[in-house]
Amino acid sequence: MQLQTARASDNPLIRRRARRFMNRYFEDFSAGQIFKHWPGRTITEFDNTWFTLMTMNTNPVHFDAAYAATTQHGQRLVNGLLLLATVVGMSVKDVSESAIANLEYERVRHTGPTFAGDTLYAETTVLETTASKSKSDRGVIYVETRGLNQRGEQIMILRRRILVPRRPS
Repeated sequence: MQLQTARASDNPLIRRRARRFMNRYFEDFSAGQIFKHWPGRTITEFDNTWFTLMTMNTNPVHFDAAYAATTQHGQRLVNGLLLLATVVGMSVKDVSESAIANLEYERVRHTGPTFAGDTLYAETTVLETTASKSKSDRGVIYVETRGLNQRGEQIMILRRRILVPRRPS
């Protein structure tokens, strides 16, 4: 006896709901366009410690207050990969919620320290759009996302390429 598994794409209710959330297609992006992502996200000590230990990052500057007090910043730093995940996550609703795939992350730079209690904000600029030459139903957007703290100071900048669908005819 062969077990048949229903695919989500076979369910008309799921297809209708999915279309409703496909908020941006390739044609909705243009070079120079800027998205200011909202809301912000305040990073807590728990967020930082939990993420650092969960990902097995053993650098004590992220979770040992006594050790961190002896370092350049005099306090624990928020784990950079938590910042990356949060800043990218903040951009999803505006930029990549309907993505087929994230193709590439490049030039990730940490440009300022972040501490527990800081609130992150993000903004994304579309740098370039390129229609696929091999598949007419998709294209690539190339974006730069900046992470900012509550004082408007840049703490991170990254670029990525995202494969997004074209608007169905």
